[in-house]
Amino acid sequence: MSPREIFTLRDYLGPELKGRSISDARRVVSLTTILEQTCLVGRFGQLAGRSVLLAVADQLISALAMIEIDGVARRMLLCPPDLNADHIETLIDDAGIDAIVTDQPARWADVGVYLVVASRAPERAVKQAKSERATEWLMLTSGTSGVPKIVGHTLEGLTGAIVADGPARGTPPVWATFYDIRRYGGLQIFLRAIIGGGSMVLTEPGEALADHVARLNAGGVTHISGTPSHWRKLLMSGSAAGLAPRYVRLSGEIADQAVLDGLKGAFPEASIGHAYASTEAGVGFAVNDGLEGFPASLLGQGGDGVEMKVEDGSLRIRSTRAAHAYVGRHAAALTDNDGFVDTGDMVELRGDRYHFVGRRGGIINIGGLKVHPEEVEAVINGHADVRMSRAKSRKSPITGSIVVADVILADGCDVSRSGQIREEIMADCRARLAPHKVPVMIKFVSALDITAAGKLARTDA
Repeated sequence: MSPREIFTLRDYLGPELKGRSISDARRVVSLTTILEQTCLVGRFGQLAGRSVLLAVADQLISALAMIEIDGVARRMLLCPPDLNADHIETLIDDAGIDAIVTDQPARWADVGVYLVVASRAPERAVKQAKSERATEWLMLTSGTSGVPKIVGHTLEGLTGAIVADGPARGTPPVWATFYDIRRYGGLQIFLRAIIGGGSMVLTEPGEALADHVARLNAGGVTHISGTPSHWRKLLMSGSAAGLAPRYVRLSGEIADQAVLDGLKGAFPEASIGHAYASTEAGVGFAVNDGLEGFPASLLGQGGDGVEMKVEDGSLRIRSTRAAHAYVGRHAAALTDNDGFVDTGDMVELRGDRYHFVGRRGGIINIGGLKVHPEEVEAVINGHADVRMSRAKSRKSPITGSIVVADVILADGCDVSRSGQIREEIMADCRARLAPHKVPVMIKFVSALDITAAGKLARTDA
């Protein structure tokens, strides 16, 4: 492959950089500066051809390091800040890591791997020659208590949906996401911002939601992405009144009608939609009609090179945007013999529309009958006085398990009506769900745990 056929993040930045930037709570870095300076001071050149673990706590420095490392390293493994320390040695072995880029050298000093320090005080960079190497981007799967799997992507696959959409038209967008950019959902927004002609305001760990929203406003954010759980948390906080985005997107979890309607009520002038994407399957599709689920007409060969089908109730995707393999102990192809990724997300056809009902691995077994907790939550969340819920299993000596639910009531709800609301929720569940899916108990709670990936934490009672 000739050098001209290899594109890196620096190539995608393009000539129109004036006024564009990446920022966090402490500083703003212009894209022009990014091209002129380096945060990898000193031994950066010795990363060439290596397998690099990007283990930088500072999200902004992580963004700058990604731009510098792409096209230099042979592969780059993105390390989210919440990675279990017990898994690090296994992941380093799996990915064949022989260099670590970090802003916390003391933490990694005993690992026995070559270290490059990422500095918060960038220096003027030596002009880089055109890259002759396409870096493999490695990401970790989420949703498991064990060692996460490593998934391999190309930059071309990661940016496929972005390039297909083309540069933003009109006023350049300012992006924000509740995700961390070391995870697939957050990385997609980061890439969309810098490739699509915009700027980006990054999240800050531990930042109060009201302060975060104030910073998004100060940064002129126009486009925001997050999981439904992220958005429900925002709607519950009362901080949504301080935002006026023109583009709101949900992904990562099932977007039920209640959260879509809630966002439309909070942001009546915004485009509200939800997208389907996963670390393995890549970006699948977007739905912009304000309704949960997706039209059945999307199945088959799409005009953008994404093909979908439903087999055994599971959504399957074939696309050039998909990852190409698992790496390390789980080294294997991600696809079946026909090139489809089995997403494990179960769907059900209702009329002319498919609805997501839950994850294949998250099923509750009630005496041999199956219950997806998400379908129970969709009914509960549809009640006017409910903001958020979590259905889960509880052990039963008779059926093995029963369904129970934790529910957060909407702000301003009259708590003296809690008994009546409970009965109304139960009546809704009995009317819309099979008897074995109806919760045996509903408990009102003040908060529900959200994982580091922005998803509702699911644990049995």
